[in-house]
Parts: sequence; C-alpha cells; structure tokens
Amino acid sequence: MKNDIIEKIESLPPLPNSVIELENFRRRPEKEPLELLKIINQDPLIITTLLRVANSAMFGFRSEVETPSRAVNLLGINFTISIALGSVVQDLIKSNLNAYNISTDDFLMASNLASNIINNWVGEIDFGLKEDLLLPAFLQETGKFIISEIIQEQNKTEEFQEALKTAEGSLSNIEESFTGFSCSRITANIFKHWNLSHNLIFTIGFVGNVEQCPEEYQRKVKILEVVKVLTDIRNPLGDEQVERALELATKYNLEIEPLVNAIDKIKEKMSEQ
Repeated sequence: MKNDIIEKIESLPPLPNSVIELENFRRRPEKEPLELLKIINQDPLIITTLLRVANSAMFGFRSEVETPSRAVNLLGINFTISIALGSVVQDLIKSNLNAYNISTDDFLMASNLASNIINNWVGEIDFGLKEDLLLPAFLQETGKFIISEIIQEQNKTEEFQEALKTAEGSLSNIEESFTGFSCSRITANIFKHWNLSHNLIFTIGFVGNVEQCPEEYQRKVKILEVVKVLTDIRNPLGDEQVERALELATKYNLEIEPLVNAIDKIKEKMSEQ
C-alpha cells in the first residue's frame, strides 16, 4: 500500500499558475490586497470557496459577504491565501472523502476551523507565529484525500469506517495502521512533490513525531498537533477532543488560557448560527 501512496503523489498534476502566483505573493514582505484580488479573481473555484467560508457559521459576520474584496477585508490577507491555496490543492487531488463518510464541505469546515483556532489562539500570543501557522493548519489534513482513495481502491471502506467508529484515541494511528503512513507524512510529501515551502513541509510533516523534529520547528509542530486533535473530523471541537487537546497542550507547555478562550469564542459564534 505504501507504493500505491507514493505512486498517487508522484502522479499528481503540476500546480496551476494561480497557486504559483499565490505562493510567490505569500512570500513577499509587503502584501497589497489589490494584488491578491487580481490573483484570486482569475479562478472561479477560489472565489466560490472564499465566499462560502466567509459566510460560514465559523465567523458569523453580521451581513452576507457577497464580494471577494469584502471577504479579503474581513478575513485578512493570510487567511484568504490559506483558503485560496486549500481550495485549489483539494481540487487538484480530485478525490473524495467517502472512506471517512464525510463530504468535502465537512472537510473544508474542519480546515477552516483549524485556521480559526490558530487565528484566535496563537494570534493572542505571537502575531508572526500566527501568520506562519495559518496555512499549515488549513492544509495539514490534505493527505486524507489520498488515504480515502487508497482505502476505497483496496475495498476496505467498511473496515476503515468501523475502525473510525470504534477505535479510541488518535485518528492518525488508525490511518497509519491501514496505509503505513500518517496523514501528516502523506501531506508533507504532497507538498514536497509540488516544491512548496520548507515551512509548510516540515511543520506538517513532523506532526505526531515531534521527537524527531528539528528544534526550530518544534513549537509550530506542537501547536499544529493540538489543533489536529481539536479538529478531528469525527467530531470537531467535541468534548473528548477538547479534553485531549488541553492535555496535550499542557504536556507541551503551551499557552492554555488563550487556547481555552479561543475554543469558547469559536463555539459561541457557531452556536449563534
């Protein structure tokens, strides 16, 4: 099965110009919103996804967001870049998440939630760190599309779904037991194949393996690992997920109070919808 995954990754199509332009734009020290709008206006898929996210319960803006420019204004440049890159990447993989028994909209909600946690939690601690982590948080579960495709091709969907329902603890352990790779490692290899940034590859790739992680990435990896637990697609922000995430954050000596505040704030917004 490992060879199947490697073949899937190596057969992925090249990145379209919109992603290359977004990645180049993201790396600039000075970012102009109008320049970003020019890039995203070239791609109807990005616009559709951006407006859907901006109008989701996660944010609860008072009036409907009808234009990309208003979405960029409300969500911020880096959040917009995360959503734009995420929508194109998911479309390129051209798979579904039937093995997980969820839709791509469910997945988008969980990805959006991950970035929102970073925004509310890490944004209270370190602005630069928040900016570095928005995109990895949004994209860190991309490998699930490859896992789902492999599980379906191997006719193991029912067995996999049963394991998702009955197995306790880490979703990553279940994925690895079926495929031989963690989702984080698959995702990192997808981005390595596309020659994306080292920050993206290393920060995602060592989630679940922080002991082997280079020291400069360890804090980022620990934060992403906590976010991964919180956004478990089986029950995002569920009581069990929150409890496990807080235990992990405590173990990693991360900032607990801002994390609790972020969880409460997001839950409150979602309950208002």
